[in-house]
Amino acid sequence: MSQKVLFITPPFTQLNTPYPATAYLKGFLNTKSVISNQCDLGIEVILELFSSEGLTSLFSGLPASNSGLSANAQRISNLRDSYIQTIDQVIAFLQGKNDTLAHVVCEGNFLPEASRFNQVEDLEWAFGTMGIRDKAKHLATLYLEDLSDLIVEAVDPHFGFSRYAERLGRSAATFDELDSELQNPDSLIDKILFQLLQQRIEKYRPTIVALSVPFPGNLYCAFKCGQWLKKHHPEIKIAMGGGFPNTELRSLSDPRVFGYLDFITLDDGEAPLLNLIEHLNGTRSFTELKRTFALQNGEVVYLNGSTSGDFSQSEVGVPDYSDFLLDKYLSVIEIVNPMHRLWSDGRWNKMTLAHGCYWGRCTFCDTSLDYIRRYEPSAAQLLCDRIEEIIRQTGQIGFHFVDEAAPPALMKALAIEIIRRKLTVVWWTNIRFEKNFTFDLCLLLKESGCIAVSGGLEVASDRLLGMINKGVSVSKVAKVTDNFTRAGIMVHAYLMYGFPTQTVQETIDSLEVVRQLFEAGVVQSGFWHQFALTAHSPVGQYPDKFRIKIENEKPGSFANNDLIFSDATRINHEQFSEGLRKSLFNYMHGICFDFPLQDWFGFKVPRTTIPPDFIRKAIDEGAFELPSPGAKVYWLGGQVSVRYFSKTKKNKSFEMAELTFFNKKENLIIQLKQDEGKWLFEQVPGTSIMSSKQPTFGELSKSFEEQTGGDFMLFWNSPAIGNLRENGLLTL
Repeated sequence: MSQKVLFITPPFTQLNTPYPATAYLKGFLNTKSVISNQCDLGIEVILELFSSEGLTSLFSGLPASNSGLSANAQRISNLRDSYIQTIDQVIAFLQGKNDTLAHVVCEGNFLPEASRFNQVEDLEWAFGTMGIRDKAKHLATLYLEDLSDLIVEAVDPHFGFSRYAERLGRSAATFDELDSELQNPDSLIDKILFQLLQQRIEKYRPTIVALSVPFPGNLYCAFKCGQWLKKHHPEIKIAMGGGFPNTELRSLSDPRVFGYLDFITLDDGEAPLLNLIEHLNGTRSFTELKRTFALQNGEVVYLNGSTSGDFSQSEVGVPDYSDFLLDKYLSVIEIVNPMHRLWSDGRWNKMTLAHGCYWGRCTFCDTSLDYIRRYEPSAAQLLCDRIEEIIRQTGQIGFHFVDEAAPPALMKALAIEIIRRKLTVVWWTNIRFEKNFTFDLCLLLKESGCIAVSGGLEVASDRLLGMINKGVSVSKVAKVTDNFTRAGIMVHAYLMYGFPTQTVQETIDSLEVVRQLFEAGVVQSGFWHQFALTAHSPVGQYPDKFRIKIENEKPGSFANNDLIFSDATRINHEQFSEGLRKSLFNYMHGICFDFPLQDWFGFKVPRTTIPPDFIRKAIDEGAFELPSPGAKVYWLGGQVSVRYFSKTKKNKSFEMAELTFFNKKENLIIQLKQDEGKWLFEQVPGTSIMSSKQPTFGELSKSFEEQTGGDFMLFWNSPAIGNLRENGLLTL
């Protein structure tokens, strides 16, 4: 019997776009002629719950006379009629279906308001120049979060819009608590989930249900799906894969897990899933499965006897987004952090440029695991083929490339291919702030549709960046962020505190570096997080090297990745959390740069040792970048015309050339000596990015000096050519 697969993303991941793992696997199975379907039960549960019918059920289940509820929950309950009346229109607005609702939302007398609306004092800063639609989105998001607070307090303490029962999945060394929680009576969320699951089973009639679990926040609901399927459809085989099993369940030994599931696969899912299908079809033995946990004779076994290799990036097919309710996702604005807004606002097609990380050396990262360790880039032409196919599927031109760190060389090749195909694409991704991101490369990326990048500055200390093996210095980061910002690309910095051996002085100095980066305007968004130790990172594998002691060295029978440790410095890094958060919030507003760093903390901290002009000097000192002779020269602009004329100065006549470059915003006009202007006019067609073969910087230098007899470096650094270089004449 041929197998039929139903991929399920359990609640909850994101409100605005489907998590892409199942789309990748469905696209792969298409290449093998295996029938599959997929659903995102997260967004489907949200839409059922946050509807007039869903809220009616929610409010009817509250305690009589609101007894035992907080004042905030009582207020929401007392306003139940207003919530039930407005919810369908608010959801439709967040789906982009009735934009005119923004007017009444912003007037302040349409939405019922509870405690979340106490945060609205910053709206003029955040939305004053952005129009009422964004302001209304934020207010509508606060409205939903008020309802979420009620659900957490009175109905289901595990609820959260982008995560559910996350605490049960985090650091769950044993299965005890999760197993116990799964035996409790079904909650309102569970009942909605089961109803939707039953509909999908009846519609698609699968023989295999494959649960994608990227995060701790959808682990619990994955087990609830398995629990329901085991009870009602024991004939269906249940498999789990995804980021959570890949990192947390590599030493799994608790057989109780397989009371809810039949198989758990690790790392890239294509080959293990295909092998599993072959096994269930009777063409592959049990022992020949690939990277798969299962139960045998009451014990957990790890099966990896398959001789089949993993599939290359060219073999996995085009991600397939069919079956998803793409027009039903919600575009919300939760917080005013610019990068976090990109994460939650708008529909993004998610793709990877390369498997793994091209750097793969950061000591805090899971570099021993396949998703980081095995680096395999895709060809730019293949990526563009897939981009075009996904646009045809979804009708959406927005792409989030979800690489651990997108490779600069591949980003350059992809940008050139996008421009040459004349595609309209809007995209953002994660990078390393490395020196290869020159200003010219940043201009190219901007031209291809790049609007933002995020990267790890981590601990802004050269000593600690060395321990992290980041391969960058604070000065290099400053220059690279300036390049992106000058090109018009937003920059988000991931910031870390509490790395092993970090001193209080280094924490304060890191804050000063961050303050200067924001004051200089080269970073626009950021987020601090406290260092977390994982078992698969170099720090976790070689703790002595980093002067830490691991407290929970014995592997758990369930999850085993997050490690508890003690640092030789014995510093309580948690005490800095609030001060770092508050200062960054203000810096993102563009204010409080003159506040003494001491004022952010409720305890005494040392003065910074960073000079007040450190970042500005780093940016200025790196301003001159001499192209290598082998660098290709590209012209991004439009066509050019030339006019020759004579100019008289002090009774002397000069033969001149005036070149007019026709660009989208305005015409760019430069004047040169006639022989130089004639030479440049002749070079433009060959340097056009649409040309199949661009000249190198060295070839142009030689050609210029042979034809004009002039000094090419003087010509290249002249104001006229400098103007061209700011407007699309690039060396890459």
